[in-house]
Amino acid sequence: MALIALAADKGSPGVTTAAVALSAVWPRRVLLAEADPAGGDLVYRSQAAHGGPLNPNTGMLSIAATARRGLAPDQLWDHSQTLSGGLDVLVGIGSSEQAAGLVGQWSLLGRAFAALAESPQAPADVIADCGRISGETPAVDIFAHAGLVLLIARTQPESIARVRDRALALSARLHGSTRGAAQLATPLVGVLLVADPGDSAKVANQVNSMLVASQSGARVVGTLAHDPSGAEQLAGRRRGRLDKSLLIRSARQIARDVHQQYGAAWAPPVQGSAPGHMPGQIPGQAQGRIPGPIPGARR
Repeated sequence: MALIALAADKGSPGVTTAAVALSAVWPRRVLLAEADPAGGDLVYRSQAAHGGPLNPNTGMLSIAATARRGLAPDQLWDHSQTLSGGLDVLVGIGSSEQAAGLVGQWSLLGRAFAALAESPQAPADVIADCGRISGETPAVDIFAHAGLVLLIARTQPESIARVRDRALALSARLHGSTRGAAQLATPLVGVLLVADPGDSAKVANQVNSMLVASQSGARVVGTLAHDPSGAEQLAGRRRGRLDKSLLIRSARQIARDVHQQYGAAWAPPVQGSAPGHMPGQIPGQAQGRIPGPIPGARR
């Protein structure tokens, strides 16, 4: 089991949407962590399992108050909440100003996220939404502990150029300046494209060829469908069969592909699987951990 960190270089390519979608269909027990220093979104757009709102003070903010004395991996569960649909989350801080409480603790968080995989009591993968990483965001300190860093990008030419340059810079920071060495080093750096389903395969091949030529070590891991309707459903703003949406169907394929490539190294003990399914099965074939709609959302 592992820590998977998601981030973007610039703009709003849908990091939170990608993180929630992948977490909803992840084939093992998972904890979604909103680790964006600029603040999280889930407390504003998601409903808790008990039917009420999420508590903004339980999550990264409460961890900031206790982690100065150290942070054992199993303590993460003390700060988690459960969304409607069953997904466990660490709610993000409310604003960038609150990030001051986590100064010096981002690497500690990364170690705890990664070590949760080895918990004898409640092992889980962690999918961390790290937001934008342009500049010197402290969330980069989490990456060194990840098994996989996924850079989210849209398919406009400027977005593709930026993700190539960001992959090069990130690989140099994490693995040293020798080009090509990152392909054999950890954390692995991957690119997740948000693309129209019709031409996603062609665009993915083109971007992958560009990444290979750059010798960054990064590769295209998959394509997440650009599906505004599905994203609205995932955010609780629209009703519908979310499990049948292009967004969730493409997220399932990405989860399968990731585990085919890296799952052997992340294999958990059988007792670590999430309730209701065995390792290797993708939850969400019916409903799974897919968040339910917020009452009052438009149809």
